[in-house]
Amino acid sequence: MKCTNKLLSLFLIGVSCISLIGCGAAKEEESVTTYDLYDTSFSYGITHNGATSDVELFAKELCVTGNEDLGTSAVDSQVASGAAAFNITEQTTVYAQSVHEKLYPASTTKILTAYIACIKGNLDDYYTVSTNAVDQASDSSVINLRAGDVITLRDLLYGLMLRSGNDAAVAIAEGISGDVESFAAEMNATAKALGATNSNFITPNGLHDENHYTTVYDMYLILNAALENQDFYNIFTATSYTANYTSGGAAKTAEWHTTNQYLTGKVNKPSGFTILGGKTGTTGAAGYCLVLLSENEDGDKIISIVFNADCRSNLYLLMNEILTNYCT
Repeated sequence: MKCTNKLLSLFLIGVSCISLIGCGAAKEEESVTTYDLYDTSFSYGITHNGATSDVELFAKELCVTGNEDLGTSAVDSQVASGAAAFNITEQTTVYAQSVHEKLYPASTTKILTAYIACIKGNLDDYYTVSTNAVDQASDSSVINLRAGDVITLRDLLYGLMLRSGNDAAVAIAEGISGDVESFAAEMNATAKALGATNSNFITPNGLHDENHYTTVYDMYLILNAALENQDFYNIFTATSYTANYTSGGAAKTAEWHTTNQYLTGKVNKPSGFTILGGKTGTTGAAGYCLVLLSENEDGDKIISIVFNADCRSNLYLLMNEILTNYCT
């Protein structure tokens, strides 16, 4: 009995030692994967910034909004699928309606097309218009280019944004990237770099494709970035332009005017606002769209957007209500 008890005691001591060793190993392993609350991500090799360096926040100078609507009960919001207003001077969202819903942008797509052309191209370069560029439907919005025309990128951009030329859009895409498909890839890469991650672009002109879409908020991000480019700003805020180019071997002059009805005087702007520029867009699937830049009496710049309004008059009605109620 004594022998048995002694053996049992030795066995229990051995087990205890193994258990203690095991616990020690487990504790040591746990410490490897446990982060010190007061340490930096640089210490763990997560970032390349030094421990004391400032990390630039992506949305530092952006208007940020979530999924909740803001202010829709005070306006006729039912006439459109999505809308928003952003005070870019104060960096605040003042109106929001389905801002992250995927919608068709129609010709407001050309804002991104023009922006890429301004940052990637030389506006004084001459482009030769292709047969593909002028192959547009009979009811398509065009600047009446002909295959073989020789025209500067600058003139194409004014035709794109003022007259909303679908032929100009293709000519620009081919001139910048070689073909429409490659330019569309550039559009998507640029959009995503700006944070516009809920968008997908197929064409440079916005002609309908079910896989070509964006959101109200993504369009704000795109225009907000584009306005920082002086060439883009000059084009976006123009009301008319005279182009001079070569067509059929002869000199040709064309005059283009904005389709923005605030700037043409067909629609009265809200009291106290200066309309600086904008881009319209219309297709059967996209409805009536408008991306607008304005300034209130305090000098604050406002980006306001209405997508998929049910008719042109309601497009401007809702835009007026948004500006008057939330942007003064």
